[in-house]
Amino acid sequence: MFPAFEVVPAIDVQDGQVVQLVGGERGTGRTYGDPIDAAEQWTAAGAETLHLVDLDGAFEGERANADAIERVVDATDATVQVGGGIRTVADALGLFDAGVDRVILGTAAVEEPSIVERIADRGSGQVIVSLDAKDGEVVVEGWTEGTGMDPVEAADRYETLGAAGILFTDVDVEGQLEGVRTTALAAMADAVDIPVIASGGVASISDLRALKAAGAAAAVVGTALYEGRFTLADATAAVS
Repeated sequence: MFPAFEVVPAIDVQDGQVVQLVGGERGTGRTYGDPIDAAEQWTAAGAETLHLVDLDGAFEGERANADAIERVVDATDATVQVGGGIRTVADALGLFDAGVDRVILGTAAVEEPSIVERIADRGSGQVIVSLDAKDGEVVVEGWTEGTGMDPVEAADRYETLGAAGILFTDVDVEGQLEGVRTTALAAMADAVDIPVIASGGVASISDLRALKAAGAAAAVVGTALYEGRFTLADATAAVS
């Protein structure tokens, strides 16, 4: 999936606009314009993968920004991974049919783990399981509900079910531009053989180096790129 460590720009979509939340809380963060413009900006800067999240879908439980996401898929040659509001096998297969390369399952995978296996067996793309952690516990429903699950144990379980990768988001530092934490990430990377994609807290190129050293295969970056803390080109060069 990631032959070398990759910096992956985030395009989180709410009400048809790019938004970066703080700590996963609705009503926080800033808006950064049209998703198509963002996709074109990042691919022009050298992005090989784009990370799209339907934030309304994540909070409401059903996809709400399908048109915006499909327009991005049509507008770019980059690999596209999509999450947010994907609750059924049909949802995932529909995204694959629309040209999405990877689907990201969060709440659905927690509530019905077998869905990972079913999509992996039937889909033409890859399944990534999103394990979002707050206070060391996997949270779902747009980061609003605890599950009692340990992220590292959960990652091992989903690897067995056929997940092609794990997206590990540290919700406690998400969008705050205060730096990353690597202890849980390193434990997860040691526990599984599939790629672990890190997300949350990146504020500097040093943070990216730390994630790579901890075993991440890639890092999703949002606010730091949109706020100009560093360029995608500089970040990619620094971790190559």
